[in-house]
Amino acid sequence: MLSDIDAANNLVELFLKHADEKADQPFLGHKRAGEWQTLSWGETADQVCILAEKLRAMGLTDGDRVALVSENRPEWCIADLAIMAAGCITVPAYTTNTQRDHVHILDNSGARAVIVSNEKLSGPLIPAIMHTGIAEHIIPIDGIRKYQGGNLSCHTWADLTQGDAATARQAVRERIATIGRGDTACIIYTSGTGGAPRGVMQHHGAILCNVAGAGEILIDDFGLSNDERFLSFLPLSHAYEHTGGQFLPISVGAQIFYSEGLEKLASNIEEVKPTIMVVVPRLFEVLRTRIMKQIEKQGGMALKLMDTALGVGERRAAGKPQFGDAVRDFVVARLLRPKIRAKFGGRVKAMVSGGAPLNPEVGIFFDAMGLTMLQGYGQTEAGPVMSCNRPAAGIAMHSVGPPMRGVEIKIAEDGEILCRGELVMHGYWQNPAETGRALQDGWLYTGDIGHVDDQGRVVITDRKKDMIVNDKGDNIAPQKVEGMLTLQPEIGQAMVTGDQRPYIVGLIVPDAEWALDWAKAQGKKFDLRELQDNPEFRAEVRKALDRVNKELSVVEKVRQFTFADEAFTVENEEMTPSMKIRRHKIRDRYGERLDGLYRS
Repeated sequence: MLSDIDAANNLVELFLKHADEKADQPFLGHKRAGEWQTLSWGETADQVCILAEKLRAMGLTDGDRVALVSENRPEWCIADLAIMAAGCITVPAYTTNTQRDHVHILDNSGARAVIVSNEKLSGPLIPAIMHTGIAEHIIPIDGIRKYQGGNLSCHTWADLTQGDAATARQAVRERIATIGRGDTACIIYTSGTGGAPRGVMQHHGAILCNVAGAGEILIDDFGLSNDERFLSFLPLSHAYEHTGGQFLPISVGAQIFYSEGLEKLASNIEEVKPTIMVVVPRLFEVLRTRIMKQIEKQGGMALKLMDTALGVGERRAAGKPQFGDAVRDFVVARLLRPKIRAKFGGRVKAMVSGGAPLNPEVGIFFDAMGLTMLQGYGQTEAGPVMSCNRPAAGIAMHSVGPPMRGVEIKIAEDGEILCRGELVMHGYWQNPAETGRALQDGWLYTGDIGHVDDQGRVVITDRKKDMIVNDKGDNIAPQKVEGMLTLQPEIGQAMVTGDQRPYIVGLIVPDAEWALDWAKAQGKKFDLRELQDNPEFRAEVRKALDRVNKELSVVEKVRQFTFADEAFTVENEEMTPSMKIRRHKIRDRYGERLDGLYRS
């Protein structure tokens, strides 16, 4: 299987190889009219090749960019592969993008065509297309309302995916024979925790190198069957899901089922029964909180079993098992873990966490519950995965594992993590200045601080540019402190700051569910803004900070805090679509309030 990936010249070639082998077997699953339906590998390949030839018939040629704006669905995968099969370059865009975001991406990429899912997503997109005046074709998947489009031609998805499949396949095979691993497959715009998004040029070899490394872990550590199933729910416009949730299952011949959205994720997991899940830490934190609350409400034996499981898990992670832990673990394995695993469909082999740092306490919790969690590390500029924990080598929750197959890691003198290998991008699209800063002497300068431990595992400390340096010159990693704060039941989100200041202060978003319960218990009206002015409510949140401060060093302690007006969200641009906080946006909004904490 790995030999197939290594031998592939491009992603479309690898897909078509599996499509030939698995022609009538199910590949892409989605829910329609309340029922799960699937497309076979062969049906998918036919649509990919026909669409590719129709794109060429429109006048698109080698290297042309095609933007793709859609929620996760089978057509996303079909469109992506078809764009590449046409010799073009996919430019994915987030479904949460504003008109301004679309203008930047369309203008910067020079996309000649745009594929959009539906009427809702076309709302901010079409004005951006008109504003830039570059795109010549728009292809709605579900259809959109008529508009005066000028020179913009509107096509029908159904027409573009029907035709002579055999002839189209032959034409695609001849074309992709000229596409090599070094050719650009897609331009993925970073979600931008700071500044305007930059277009990362990912070549076919970068993604193939990545899926080979990930595939090796799945093969060696978990074994692969003919019934592997991925559940896709992170945005496919993000490099993590694009590689891990789409091309990894393609490369190992697995099925992909598309979630109906985060609000239906829990039920989708139970229905689909996935074997592999690609997730972000924030989701794990939410699931951990839910599971703990459910067990705490049950009380009695369930609560005792959870406490026992966590105790054993914490001692195992610390390498300090106690006498009798084996018996305790056996009891937990029989009475608690099957119930927890059932909530995840009962077939999960591994859940891979990436996109942001995972708090070790969260990792220990899921490991104690019998769910194997692999924490990976990477960024869009590196395909995106550079390293990942492996069960065979012993999972250490403090690390993100050893470098993956084909990846070389070294640490610069200032602690910055550098990466080299086929997975590294060729540069930022039309941005030589930023390319020159990120790529030096063949190494990718990641902007992350860390070290490699004595077992060869990468340990991340923080983002280099996010490091807080106080007025005494001490370095403080904000993500560590924020991660500890958000594990408290009273705190939903947090951002800490204190650069060139005498101490750390925090901006807190109270946990809405906890706040509702507190208001009910106190006989008060539930209004989050009004509660934040209540001294008793503030005192309860202060207790949460105090608990965290006991575990922090003197320079890390959060001395003062204030409340945010609302949650950090993608919609208010205070979070990226991959659930990382946008510090510069939050500072712009709350800077004066945070500065006031040093005068109080």
